[in-house]
Amino acid sequence: MPAFYQEWFYKAKRSLTAMVITKPQPKALTFTGVDSVKDLCRTIGQFGIAKVLIVTDKPLVELGTLDTTLAWLTEHGVAHEIYDGVLPDPTQSVVDNGIAVLQQAQCDAVLAFGGGSSIDAAKVIALAAANDCQAEDCIGLKQCKLPALPLFAVPTTAGTGSEATMIAVISDNETHEKGGVIDPALIPRATALDPVIMKGLPAHITAATGMDALTHAIEAYIGVWEMPETRYYSMSAIKLIFDNLPEAYVNGDNLEAREAMALASHYGGLAITSALVGYVHAVSHNLGAKYGVPHGLANAMVLPHVLDLMKDTAAKKMADIAVHAGLGEPSETHAALTEKLIAKVRELNAAIGIPVTTDVIREEDVKDLVDAALKEGSSYPTPRYLERRECEALVRSLMTA
Repeated sequence: MPAFYQEWFYKAKRSLTAMVITKPQPKALTFTGVDSVKDLCRTIGQFGIAKVLIVTDKPLVELGTLDTTLAWLTEHGVAHEIYDGVLPDPTQSVVDNGIAVLQQAQCDAVLAFGGGSSIDAAKVIALAAANDCQAEDCIGLKQCKLPALPLFAVPTTAGTGSEATMIAVISDNETHEKGGVIDPALIPRATALDPVIMKGLPAHITAATGMDALTHAIEAYIGVWEMPETRYYSMSAIKLIFDNLPEAYVNGDNLEAREAMALASHYGGLAITSALVGYVHAVSHNLGAKYGVPHGLANAMVLPHVLDLMKDTAAKKMADIAVHAGLGEPSETHAALTEKLIAKVRELNAAIGIPVTTDVIREEDVKDLVDAALKEGSSYPTPRYLERRECEALVRSLMTA
């Protein structure tokens, strides 16, 4: 397809998505601070929920992380069933199994308890169960007629912001290609950002999830769908992360830093709900699908490379970020400030142990990775389209020599 028509096609496709995405969306009732999960459990009881399906993973159950939450639910008259079959990058079958558990246990609501994978799985379970369908039927833009079952969320990591978004990512059972479920019904009714639950998060997960949140905030801000509200959320998240991620990484017991990161992640989620993401995600999603690279880690590795490619087109916005984050002065040129922002991202990556390259990418896979990344990236409201040679160079720059 000639470049002119290709660009026209991409813009038309993005415009259709924008008709849904950029409309004002509901926001979850959000509790924050130490033991805020208790407030959430009380609210679930006040909503008249009889029995909730808790969607989580086995490690959290085995570590006893859920125990206090279960006691608080019982205290407020809410019965529960636990589905702990969630794995990283959940597949359609993981969701379908959860739907079966919900139906057998006759639950009337869903509580996500975990990282982005658990929250994404819980969202689609709640939507599919309400519409008497399977995960595959939900993939796409507003594919279901009925709203989801009452949905609540307790994020245990500060990264995806999935508890604030109308998007869930589910992988194909066989190919592991990621599919997006996009529906305002996926936004939880209430959520708790409790730093106590995040206190024991390992340093390397703190690092990767924190950079995931930073990627959301930056991509939402420099994209072409940013609005006053998303600008506020993005800028707040970026400064919180620059100021608190190194401390949360080194000292996981610092509840103030943990709460700040939880808020940053939530703000990032609110930003991408309307403004979406960009080429960082387009590349990292495919690294995850092909090789199982954790999403936050992939985002962290890719982010400085994409910023390098966008620094001319998005110079003013990147300069605004640098000034807001205290990296420079308004009197400096846009070019100088963008370089300071990129340098700060690289410096932060180094400080929290993010590698520069990975040895999982195979030369024979580069073409397919680039094809998939360009296809996905074309659907996002990015500052500009990447050329094949640029995307190919980016992928190769991630490969260990």
